[in-house]
Amino acid sequence: MRRLMVRAVVTGLGCVTPIGHLVGEFWSNLTAGVSGVKRITLFDPSDQECQIAAEVKDWDPTRYMEPKAAKRAARFSQFAVASARQALEDSGFGITDTNRDDVAIVMNTGGGGVDVIADGQKTYLEKGAARVGPLTVPAMAPNMASCQVAINLGVRGPTITSVAACAAGIFAFVDAKRLLDLGETEVVIAGGAEANIIPISIAAMANMRALSTRNDEPERACRPFDLERDGFVYGEGGAAMVVETMEHARKRGAKIIAELAGGAVTSDAFHITAPDPTGEAAAMAISRALKAASLQAEEVDCVVAHGTGTPLNDAAETAAIKRALGEAAYGVAVTGPKSMVGHQLGAAGAVSALAAVLAIRDGVVPPTINLETPDPECDLDFVPLSARQMPVRVALANGFGFGGQNGVVAFRKCED
Repeated sequence: MRRLMVRAVVTGLGCVTPIGHLVGEFWSNLTAGVSGVKRITLFDPSDQECQIAAEVKDWDPTRYMEPKAAKRAARFSQFAVASARQALEDSGFGITDTNRDDVAIVMNTGGGGVDVIADGQKTYLEKGAARVGPLTVPAMAPNMASCQVAINLGVRGPTITSVAACAAGIFAFVDAKRLLDLGETEVVIAGGAEANIIPISIAAMANMRALSTRNDEPERACRPFDLERDGFVYGEGGAAMVVETMEHARKRGAKIIAELAGGAVTSDAFHITAPDPTGEAAAMAISRALKAASLQAEEVDCVVAHGTGTPLNDAAETAAIKRALGEAAYGVAVTGPKSMVGHQLGAAGAVSALAAVLAIRDGVVPPTINLETPDPECDLDFVPLSARQMPVRVALANGFGFGGQNGVVAFRKCED
């Protein structure tokens, strides 16, 4: 049976990030302005122009997966499983033989198992074809984040992956809401995961002049909306939420953290890497998300910005927010979490959405650290340097990706 615009609520949260392997640790560090950017340890970066990234340190996937399964899973899939299991536990919802066919998974990514591809190519060149792992192809496939979550949890409902570059994590929640509206399921585990800190990715982006090269002061390298910003910093990790219909959540007595009110996606149709400097299509995504959520611009309290720290992206996003919200934009608290966790590509939107929900839950907007010299072109309230205690009833999360893919999702405080 088709549903039209059901109320969707968030009941469980999970994450693996450079500043915390659990939601509590992540949120404590994010609101305290703790940076996870350090010198790269996943490989020797000595010959690279950029030698810094926000890595997930001391990672042990066997906390969430059997050792054999963990060994067969790419790093991004491990992050996905861990985030999903945390979210499920937090929600108090149990997967059983009677409900497992009615739970959906939407776990998105930007690149999938690119580290597996790189390692496989190295093995092939150094040791020959016979030594290439037989499970290289399924490990590297982008859909494996969703599939590994489904396998790990025993879920047999819709299992979906959208590969939408740096907007992928936002797309997950737009798709989750659509699945609920269509009546295909009453529970969705949605999010994003990425593990893209490999030599070729760092080298390519550095050659594009997209990365910060502040190697001597990594914690100060990512500077969204700052006049002295010089590029983004790679990050990795994953985040997930349990999203379900209000009716389902209330029936089982679940705690409701926030309402997933609506979302929208658009395309710049402009350039393969650069955003449209006018922000027109990105603004359209914001406006359409508000319309889908039955919200007005004046109701928005907080925007969790895409905020990569590149000159073009930050200026275009500022233009988009102002175009979409009008004069109300100047009264909105805008925060840039990538200043602390780096740019997690396909996981970035999921982490931003998590920050939006937590801001609503706790009435705290995390800071944009390193914003020391405001850029006159970026003239909104970016919550510089220190977190802000304030009521947050409505929060937006933005995600904008290569190729001009734009996604915005709106969350609101659930007060009834």
